[in-house]
Amino acid sequence: MNLNQVTVPSVDVERSISFYKKLGLSLIVEALPNYARFECAEGDATFSIHKVEELPKGDGVYVYFETSKLDIEVDRLIKEGIHFDQMPVDQTWLWREARLKDPDQNQVILYFAGDNRKNPPWRVN
Repeated sequence: MNLNQVTVPSVDVERSISFYKKLGLSLIVEALPNYARFECAEGDATFSIHKVEELPKGDGVYVYFETSKLDIEVDRLIKEGIHFDQMPVDQTWLWREARLKDPDQNQVILYFAGDNRKNPPWRVN
């Protein structure tokens, strides 16, 4: 089995399209006002947004996008006017992460883990 796609809810898909394009995703399907799908610059997975009347309560969705150029990307996005809740920091689980929210308050984590993503020292055999 392979992960194909992750979809997040949005009350305004068009507004979210603009945000995710700034992050560097390539728009491949635009079915406004209800749906949009993107390709990432690397890998085969896609990412999509679907319109909802009401956003989920609580923490909501967490979406992780990995880039080996994390600090450079964060600097670029700040210049584009993107606000970060957490600047890049080395985590105890051996990932470097920056955190922000999309226009619908979905949690977006930009990170770099390298080999530690799938092979941390505590990996189960």
